[in-house]
Amino acid sequence: MSAPSCHQVWFRHGSACLLGLLILFLAGTAGHSQSSPNLRALSVRLEGAITPAQADLLAESLQKAREQNFDFFVIELDTPGGLGASMRDMVKTILNAPLPVCIWVGPRGARAASAGVFLVASGHINAMSPQTTIGAASPVSLGGQDMNSTMGQKIKNDFLSLIRGIATSRGRNAEWYEKAVDEAATLTAQEAAAQDVVDYLADSPIEALVKAGAEGFTFEDRSYAFSQQQIAVTPYTLPLRYRFLSWLLHPQIAYFLLLGGIAGLFFELSHPGAVFPGVFGAICLLLAMYALAILPTNIAGVLLLLLAFVLFLLELAITSFGLLTVGGLICLLLGSTLLFRSGFGFAPLGLDVVLPTVLLVAAFVVGVVYLVTKIQIRPRQSGEQAMIGLRGKVVTAQGDRGRIKVRGELWNASSEMGHALHEGQKVEVVGVKGLDLVVRPLTDQSPLEVSHG
Repeated sequence: MSAPSCHQVWFRHGSACLLGLLILFLAGTAGHSQSSPNLRALSVRLEGAITPAQADLLAESLQKAREQNFDFFVIELDTPGGLGASMRDMVKTILNAPLPVCIWVGPRGARAASAGVFLVASGHINAMSPQTTIGAASPVSLGGQDMNSTMGQKIKNDFLSLIRGIATSRGRNAEWYEKAVDEAATLTAQEAAAQDVVDYLADSPIEALVKAGAEGFTFEDRSYAFSQQQIAVTPYTLPLRYRFLSWLLHPQIAYFLLLGGIAGLFFELSHPGAVFPGVFGAICLLLAMYALAILPTNIAGVLLLLLAFVLFLLELAITSFGLLTVGGLICLLLGSTLLFRSGFGFAPLGLDVVLPTVLLVAAFVVGVVYLVTKIQIRPRQSGEQAMIGLRGKVVTAQGDRGRIKVRGELWNASSEMGHALHEGQKVEVVGVKGLDLVVRPLTDQSPLEVSHG
């Protein structure tokens, strides 16, 4: 029996090495596939008052989650409340979602107040970060009705039935949710978890989902059970238009836009032809009208602000010794205070905003009125008077006559005392004779003056 050749030995060793590498590769691939996430969640952040912009954002992001085949949808919530109509739209969207919706109140210091309570109740999974709060969902009329009246009771009962139905369908503490609406009850995150108001305490959305996956749950006949290694959360990139709408639908922004529009139009009407202030004011007014149509606006406040605008304009045409301006500022102060009603997450403008704004507007109006008045009382000069005193330069000369340049215009001119004129000589207009100017040579040859004053 012959010994194996060198080529046979290398072949056997090479085959063994390749087989070992293949086994290691397959083992690594199997381990990686077991640890890689196979469930995905899309997360959207909802902050601030609940408005139509927030409702549209929720609907669009949830639709995106469905189209991109995400397994879960997460709402990161921090809200003082908002509009009842928008809240109902959002609750309807969550209840009819085609995938499980997890609502997480966070981060620490966040709250789910007023209309936010309804959103938390409607989630298939809900959780709160430590040091957050929930509650105070009593409806506040945006139309000025007395909540103790028959209409007020109707509104409250409608909200009570809505929250009771949501909490019961989700298997949560319906009794407390009714107290949140009827008695404005509130809870901390720890209390909410202990009283079965929320499902879990969690420092992050992923922790809330992991706790739900560890316990296991069912959604539309499908059972879910997973670990942290099997799920990943992807944040939803907020479109620019929603950032703009969220900014626009802030009461202070709407107020500043309204005053900016009034100021722009006031300046344009007092200085016709300026153009930019008028365009700027018109744009501000249109944006303010959009925001005020959605926000809980008091019509009396809007009318007072418009009356202030009218009084400021009248000050330009009527000599009132400042009385119209004072009246306009009073209307501006009252209108600013009454512009917004208290409501779901909204509050009237505070004096820390109103007073500095009124003072700034007062300085602007007084400045414009001063400039307009100064122009109106300045003596008007025309014809011969407008030319006398102007200075120019001799362009061409022939004896005591020639052509001079004044204010960029060429005029025939003659010397006052018959003195000869010279090219480049500086002269002053002392009279007008027909279509000719009468000039006097300047002996000091001081810099030219093109106008009086």
